[in-house]
Amino acid sequence: MPKPAVSTVPAGAAEAVAAPPAPLPFLLTHSQGVAARTLLSYVVSLPLTSADAQLLAVVVAIRAARTGVGNLTGTDLRSLRLDDPEGAVADLIAAGWEVPGPLIGGEQDKPVGILVPAMTPGPGHVLPLGKDARSRVSGWSMRTRLAKPVRKGSSAVRLAALFLAAHCSSELVGHAPAELPVACYGAVPTLLEKGFLAEVSGQTYRLGEVVGHLAGRFRTPEELAAIEQEEAERRAAREAAEALQPEEATPERWAEWKSGTSPALLRHVEAVEQCALCRFPFDRVANAFLSAPSSVPAPRTVLDAYGTWRDAHPDCGREAALFTVAFRTEHGHGPSYSQLCKGLGWKKLSRALRGIVVGSLLAEGWLTDTSPVPWTLRPGKTAHAQGIVLPGQAARGRR
Repeated sequence: MPKPAVSTVPAGAAEAVAAPPAPLPFLLTHSQGVAARTLLSYVVSLPLTSADAQLLAVVVAIRAARTGVGNLTGTDLRSLRLDDPEGAVADLIAAGWEVPGPLIGGEQDKPVGILVPAMTPGPGHVLPLGKDARSRVSGWSMRTRLAKPVRKGSSAVRLAALFLAAHCSSELVGHAPAELPVACYGAVPTLLEKGFLAEVSGQTYRLGEVVGHLAGRFRTPEELAAIEQEEAERRAAREAAEALQPEEATPERWAEWKSGTSPALLRHVEAVEQCALCRFPFDRVANAFLSAPSSVPAPRTVLDAYGTWRDAHPDCGREAALFTVAFRTEHGHGPSYSQLCKGLGWKKLSRALRGIVVGSLLAEGWLTDTSPVPWTLRPGKTAHAQGIVLPGQAARGRR
């Protein structure tokens, strides 16, 4: 067996070599990705006969999206490096676009306003975009066709790059759309060779990591339906919670409620109410005990954020259980969700994310509470198994 080669990387440099660069942020939001795909769909619906004409149409159309007129100079046209620029311009004119001046042979830096009838302001506009969305899609289309792996490629290669990037998900996976121009299929080997595509299997492909920020963040109809259903459920939950808003707490109502509680619950209520460290205002304490907590489904973004947060806090269960012991010893009652997270330095957690964090610790047994009674967080069974218990529980355990 040959002897392994000795590394010549200087000490301390291995980590720098091994650490991959942070991925660039996506250029498009999900809705802007839809706009980019609408632009491409419009272009391929035109009676254009070449990839040159289609690539030129993409550039002009996005410039015309707001006013119906896309300005182009002879220098712009030359920079596109089309095989047949004269034929491409003639194709646009044949498709009904109006080119009022010479792009080839005229003043190369003088803009020519190309009229795109389907984009004139008013009803029937094929690409109704706001100012910011138009600018973002325009920037995306330019960055994509000028990406290093394809900038020197043919019109078909750059057109294919636009289509395949636009139809890629946030996970950099895509499926070739049915409207992909025929000329683009022949460009796929070049996209693979240059690293614009990482892999291809049938009609499915993966975008290269180096150009991952160009993904149009495509969502399937099933994913869109699931998101719509999720939003409908959250909306219904919010409306139900608003409809069940408790009546405002008053000293009379609060006193009446306390008079009907058990001695054990009353001791807990008074421990919270009279805590010299917390110094809660009357309405916070009274409303917390008098109103039932409402549950609103967390959006997918919050669930994703929880996964990231949990990876960064692998020992959060043990830390939380220990904190509740110290807190209860000092205050005479358990912490609220907010006090727990703040006390452990878990800053900048939204209310929804805070609920998921504490809910997961309850589900895993690191914590327990007397739901729905507030300020009752304490160590759970998982914490007990590791010797994390309240002082009274430890004394009982030794008998």
